[in-house]
Amino acid sequence: MPESEGGTPVASAPATPGTPGGPLFSAQRVDSLSYDRKSMAARCKCLPVTVPAWSQPDTPTCFTDFPTPDISLTRKLGAEFVGTFILIFAATAGPIVNQKYAGAETLIGNAACSGLAVMIIILSTGHISGAHLNPSLTIAFAFLRHFPWVHVPAYIAAQVSASICASFALKGVFHPFMSGGVTVPSVTTGQAFALEFIITFVLLFVVTAVATDTRAVGELAGIAVGATVMLNILVAG
Repeated sequence: MPESEGGTPVASAPATPGTPGGPLFSAQRVDSLSYDRKSMAARCKCLPVTVPAWSQPDTPTCFTDFPTPDISLTRKLGAEFVGTFILIFAATAGPIVNQKYAGAETLIGNAACSGLAVMIIILSTGHISGAHLNPSLTIAFAFLRHFPWVHVPAYIAAQVSASICASFALKGVFHPFMSGGVTVPSVTTGQAFALEFIITFVLLFVVTAVATDTRAVGELAGIAVGATVMLNILVAG
C-alpha cells in the first residue's frame, strides 16, 4: 500500500479494466458458447471491496452476492430451437428473396443475411443454450469435453425439428419462389466435397477457438462466428 509524505497509509483502489494502467480485460470471464469450463477457476460471486484498516492488512469483503443462475435443460432446448429456426429461416429467405427480385440482393447480401443471423442468435441465446445451432458443433463440444454427452441427443433433436419447422414456414411464406433457397453445386462432386470440407473446418475452428480458450474475448464470439459464416458464403458461393 502506498504511503503519504507523513507516513500515513493511503488506500488505493485496484485499476479498473479498460482504464490507463489497468488491464484491458479481466482475467476471468464467463464463456458464452461452451457449456462448462472445467479449466476455469470458480467464478467470483460477489463484488470485492477493499476496506483499509490501520491495524491489519487489507481484507477483501463482499457487500452483495449474486447466485449463479440455474438454467434448466428445457430452457436450453427452447433457446436452441428458436435460434436454429431463426437461422434456417433467415439464411434461406435471403436467397429466395434474391431470386424473387431478380438478383437484387446479390451474393454479398445473401452472405450478410446469414452472417447477421448467426451473430444475432449467438448474442441473444448464447448465454442460455450455447447457441450451437448445428449438430456438428454440439458433437464437437462434447468431444472436447465442454458439453455433456447425455444432452447431445436432445440438442440434435431440437436443431433438426427447428430446421424442419423453418422449412415448412418458408414454403408457406415464399411459395412458389423456392428454388433460390436450394444449394446446387455448380462444380464437380470432388470440388464440391473439397470446398465443403474446407469451409466447415474454418467454421468449426473459429467456433471452438473462441468458445474453449479462456484467452479469447467471449463477448466478441458472436461477431467472430458471424463474420466466419459470411466469409464462407463469399468464398463458396
